[in-house]
Amino acid sequence: MTTQKTGRVSVEAMLEDLRTLVETESPSRDPDALTASAKAVAGVIEQRLGGHALLVESEAGPHVHWSGGGAPKVLILGHHDTVFPLGTLERRPFTVENGHATGPGVFDMLGGLVQAVHGVAALDDRSGVEILVTADEEVGSRSSRALIEERALACGAVLVVEGAADGGGLKTGRKGCGSFHVSITGRASHAGLEPAAGVNALVEAAHQVLDIAALGRPGIGTTVTPTVAAAGTLDNVVPAEATVTVDVRVESDEEKERVESAFAALTPHLDGAEITVEGSIGRPPMPESASAELFALAQELMPGIEGCAVGGGSDGNFTAALGVPTLDGLGAVGGGAHADHEYVVVEAMAERAHLVAGLVTALQNA
Repeated sequence: MTTQKTGRVSVEAMLEDLRTLVETESPSRDPDALTASAKAVAGVIEQRLGGHALLVESEAGPHVHWSGGGAPKVLILGHHDTVFPLGTLERRPFTVENGHATGPGVFDMLGGLVQAVHGVAALDDRSGVEILVTADEEVGSRSSRALIEERALACGAVLVVEGAADGGGLKTGRKGCGSFHVSITGRASHAGLEPAAGVNALVEAAHQVLDIAALGRPGIGTTVTPTVAAAGTLDNVVPAEATVTVDVRVESDEEKERVESAFAALTPHLDGAEITVEGSIGRPPMPESASAELFALAQELMPGIEGCAVGGGSDGNFTAALGVPTLDGLGAVGGGAHADHEYVVVEAMAERAHLVAGLVTALQNA
């Protein structure tokens, strides 16, 4: 494997950029906040890499795209939206203490973005490299999927800088994932005077929850988990409406088709009840075969690094489904994604930046 020499990566500079991004709050579905965040991401990229980082407008907010020029060979993929509402920063400000950097979005996935930018900045040759940072990964990537797939096919290899697996491992496979929303319509009546005149949507929902949960096949990696339910208006009214939201994870296309068909075939248990189902498994599974080639390169660069398949999805699911070699979990080492204890291990930041740089170089010279 031919490599080029990489320059020194400054942890202090990475922490400076990480502070900039964390302190520009970026909750999904907030276009104004995401516009400010995209400009901050573009500013960091342009300062460290030169050139122009293009803001690609979408209904979800701006995506950020940068190219090092030349024939595209590798796409570095990430997102700048986070799950935390505006105001979280005031309660949980960016802090570096006891070897950890903390703050909203620091692990998922602003730390990985910063490491990737600094890894590329350490290279003398940045040709063939593209960076795409989307604005809606946390809410399904509906506005960015087509752009992600277009650039992945053009580049031919994808490095996803989502946070590392436990212990710093890479993510070599991911389950397909999606959600379903089941709406149940019954008929209201007085719960004391004439309960039998109603059609109890809550009782129907209870039947449906049991039917839905039975669709899971955990032995082959399929989980079907009812997560949110709502019904009723007053304690003396037979509920006329109910809703159930379900999280689904699968490891194969066959299971994706089976579960989607089963949701479409749900039928009421109570006479007079009606059911409407919306949703799908929007992210296809990412098989471990999609990462095998790139993971082998990573092992050459960092002997002993481990890989594992995980249940969560990412935009790497889309690129892997196209047959484009994809390696995930190249971002920050840390933990606590989507939680108040989210953190990044500072001492691992330089090593991870150099890993990205090494993979980029290998793909440039492939």
